[in-house]
Amino acid sequence: MAGDLKVLVVGGGGREHALAWKLAESPLVARVYCAPGNAGTAREPLVVNVAGLPGGKPLKPGDPEEVLALARHLGADLTVVGPEDPLAAGVADTFAQAGLPLFGPSRAAARLESSKAFAKEFMVRHGVPTARFEVADSPAAALAAVARFGTPVVVKADGLAAGKGVTVAPDRRAAEEAVRAAMEEGAFGEAGRRVVIEECLEGPEVSVLALTDGETVLPFPPAQDHKRVFDGDRGPNTGGMGAYCPAPVLSPDEEDFVMDRVLLPTVGGMAAAGTPYRGVLYAGLMLTRDGPRVLEFNCRFGDPETQVILPLLEDDLAELMLAALGSGAGHGGGGLDRIRARGLRLRPGSAVSVVMASRGYPGPYEAGKPVEGLEVVATRPGIKVFHAGTRIGPNGRTVETAGGRVLNVVAVGATLRDAVRDAYRAVALIHFEGAHYRSDIAARAVADD
Repeated sequence: MAGDLKVLVVGGGGREHALAWKLAESPLVARVYCAPGNAGTAREPLVVNVAGLPGGKPLKPGDPEEVLALARHLGADLTVVGPEDPLAAGVADTFAQAGLPLFGPSRAAARLESSKAFAKEFMVRHGVPTARFEVADSPAAALAAVARFGTPVVVKADGLAAGKGVTVAPDRRAAEEAVRAAMEEGAFGEAGRRVVIEECLEGPEVSVLALTDGETVLPFPPAQDHKRVFDGDRGPNTGGMGAYCPAPVLSPDEEDFVMDRVLLPTVGGMAAAGTPYRGVLYAGLMLTRDGPRVLEFNCRFGDPETQVILPLLEDDLAELMLAALGSGAGHGGGGLDRIRARGLRLRPGSAVSVVMASRGYPGPYEAGKPVEGLEVVATRPGIKVFHAGTRIGPNGRTVETAGGRVLNVVAVGATLRDAVRDAYRAVALIHFEGAHYRSDIAARAVADD
């Protein structure tokens, strides 16, 4: 028998499809609203896409008052925000003032993602291992910092830049161009008025996401994303071309290190500053010869890491979120400490996601291409397709492309090798004009197995 919770999920990508799907599985949940959702969320049981506010006005997710108005209109008992912009804008504070539950950190806590300068300075204060850096408020200061660091060097826009504000500059000329683009040409708007100049670390990257109620920290298994668009980590960076979980590149000892030296000090430091962090904390790490180092923090679920973490989660996601909020009497709330004591319930095995993208991505791409083969793939055991950039076709039945990253084809297998095999077999059954994808997701981990 379904529960009585109504949940609003804000966003329309693959991450939000995965969140809506997992929340709809909860026996506590009666309905999940996804705003705006996509063609995949529209076909999930108990999930309803919501185009926007009453009267047909499209929702502006970055406007906290509009998100609050939608939640009130729908009677949502819990709101879950997918992208970072609403959190950076203070949507959690707006909901708190209205007395409505929202899963995600306050505006002050979300500065860990919305300001790289704040995050770096916070890490130094609390002994969280990260790369050496300098903050620059002018092009001259930035170029002077580049000269001190030498090359290769990393140039980061301070604010949110839709994942495009980081440049790994191999030489001084590239560094100068990155500084000029951010600070003089306004390539990232206000986000690039200040930059962080950072030493270039080397090593494999891995992501660790953890739930926290402001005190207790409950980590998910580590995941590894593949950012470059082409095989062999070639080509420009993207939002992510695939991922797998768990990532064996992070050893058990390193997992303990991340917990003790990264996650706990960060959550503790935020609480001590009077800005407790509640929600999911994402630590993007590089595994250097000197140990794990934090590259960045995100204040929300990662994309595409969420799409491989949630299929392995056997716990009730709605219950976990309510517990993180310390709320939900009668719905399993009350803090994460009791769940931490027993640990997360996880399905054995591995999950792999392969992103099918539109021709031209991450550059300009065409939309409106019919997608075929989804019905066949839906019958395959262990396979789940999360839609990232799709919409329902004009006839109301077909699915067509509507974004750069179109689909996340996910397989869960007894071993990583099994999951990789099954994911690519499923990919081969799906077709749309111009589709491209990497053929080497998790290949290095499989080869090292």
